[in-house]
Amino acid sequence: MSGLLLDPWFYAAAIPAVILVGLSKGGFGGAVGFVGVPLMALTMPPVQAAAILLPILCLMDIVSVWTWWGVYDRKMLVDMMPGAVIGIGLGWLTAALVTEEAVRLIVGAVAIIFVLRWLYLQFRHGSSHAAEPNRVAAALWGTVAGFTSFVAHVGGPPFQVYALPIRLDPKVLSGTAAIFFAATNALKLVPYFALGQFDTANLTASAVLMPLAPLSTIAGAWLVRRMRPEIFYPFTYATVAVVALKLLWDGVAGLI
Repeated sequence: MSGLLLDPWFYAAAIPAVILVGLSKGGFGGAVGFVGVPLMALTMPPVQAAAILLPILCLMDIVSVWTWWGVYDRKMLVDMMPGAVIGIGLGWLTAALVTEEAVRLIVGAVAIIFVLRWLYLQFRHGSSHAAEPNRVAAALWGTVAGFTSFVAHVGGPPFQVYALPIRLDPKVLSGTAAIFFAATNALKLVPYFALGQFDTANLTASAVLMPLAPLSTIAGAWLVRRMRPEIFYPFTYATVAVVALKLLWDGVAGLI
């Protein structure tokens, strides 16, 4: 057994991380899933944390897609997925050049601007205001989501920058996010393998944490199914705001 699996601090960080990511995968579109890598990085290098989490994310994606089967917005997926593929490719090509701190700083800044814009629109137009789908914006944010997802599993905020203002039914949004991230995480397996991140120690750690994946994902879906839109959207935007502030803090701290 590797030294990592004998370290109690590994479990203290990894178990809450996997549970929170699973709740996010269950229906909150990655809103709180950003904490996975930072929590696990308290006890190991961030790159290793991302590698251990990726197989677990893929299992969660299977459960999430099954849970929301048949409930999704086809146009949003068609508009965003090509950009996500490009973003993953860019992440692979620049893996040795872009630091996680820089990515967190960029994503945090974009997300906080996104929340402030939402607050402004709520004040100006009321809570019922919804944006129109836009293919160019979808491709742009799909690319950003693919890139940041590859580098640090932080694809949720860029996805939500485009998806949340359209104000889909919460169940449709959850189903769409489930398919989007299932596809992006599956695509990431190839470059992660090519970069040598799936060694025996990392895969063993992934297997030990796997049982938590379906349970936490189903729990997240259960919560979303019982939330009304007038509760779901403010809650999700508030979560994105917390995500943004944490990402900005980590990004600035890492660059100083």
